[in-house]
Amino acid sequence: MTNEQHSEFYTKGKVIKMTEKEKQQAGELYNGGDKELTAERTAAKKLCAEYNSATYNDYQKKERILDRLLALRGENTWIESNFFCDYGYNIVIGDNFYANHNCVILDCADVVFGDNVFIGPNCGFYTAGHPIDAEQRNSGLEYAKPIKIGSDVWIGGNVCVMPGVTIGDNVVIGGGSVVVSDIPSGTVAVGNPCKVIRKITDADKIK
Repeated sequence: MTNEQHSEFYTKGKVIKMTEKEKQQAGELYNGGDKELTAERTAAKKLCAEYNSATYNDYQKKERILDRLLALRGENTWIESNFFCDYGYNIVIGDNFYANHNCVILDCADVVFGDNVFIGPNCGFYTAGHPIDAEQRNSGLEYAKPIKIGSDVWIGGNVCVMPGVTIGDNVVIGGGSVVVSDIPSGTVAVGNPCKVIRKITDADKIK
């Protein structure tokens, strides 16, 4: 399928042109250098820079910036500096969310976190993908697939979550993992590629 075919669709016999942002949100190939998308990324980067330069204990300022940057966040949200994202408006965070230093969220598509999510340092959530075909990739085309993280999830340090992945509820992802496929609820998973190693049971309670 050509880029021109990706830029339009048919309804009631009429050809409707799609903007690059509309193609992005529809999961189609789109031009990442589009002026509208570039301007929105620039605005988000400015807010991230403002957040990262804020005094550590200036909670109110950091919360105000997050409210401007993110689509939605619940109660008791804390993200350590430095924090980086692409757009911000595709990120939804539940209650009791904590992300350690150097969290990167490339939110070209939706990135949704449930309640009680703990994220270790140097973690990345990458909805953005690039074609394997070099000609398409070099032309600036890319695509995005959403990421969903359930509730009661602990993600260890240096974890990468790749495009299109869903992580269920009550999951522990071991440090250094690269998550390329869905992880079911109630499990411990680790590795590159990340795989389930066992279920979580009552025996895991520290007594």
